[in-house]
Amino acid sequence: MSKKETIGKLVLLALEKAVDGYVRLEDFMYHPGYYAYGSGWEYPLKKSTLAQTLQRLRQKGFIEKVPEKDTNKIILKLTEAGREFLLFSKSDDEIEWDGKWRIVVFDIPENKRLVRDILRRRLKLWDFQPWQKSVWASKKNVTEKLRKLIKELDITDWVLVIESENTGR
Repeated sequence: MSKKETIGKLVLLALEKAVDGYVRLEDFMYHPGYYAYGSGWEYPLKKSTLAQTLQRLRQKGFIEKVPEKDTNKIILKLTEAGREFLLFSKSDDEIEWDGKWRIVVFDIPENKRLVRDILRRRLKLWDFQPWQKSVWASKKNVTEKLRKLIKELDITDWVLVIESENTGR
């Protein structure tokens, strides 16, 4: 993970941990150790680096700036897209596994190659691992989102999603 990605994830995690979902920019910049506890982060943050990171996160739609009345302070808020990014970017040891495997089996026709590639890219994004080219598995609970994507892509006739606690052992 690059330094830019680390700072970005640190900002998102700080917003996720915030009780009311908001973080004052000044507080984060001067006290990042509070938000980065256990990460080995060297601080304080450079203002220019933080500004670039915040701009990238806003462009991606992961955070938004909330105006505070009667002050010049900048307040940041985590968006739903930011929450989803954090959920799917956490490593397997950061997410408590519910004991179920999510298995996707598909046989999408060649004339739907573009859609098949979109599905594979999304599976990778959601940390599915390929067992074969058209069989993927994950421990992450994304079944509902996956089924919604399959409907949106109109590929329900060629895709099977299985949720199972049985590992065959």
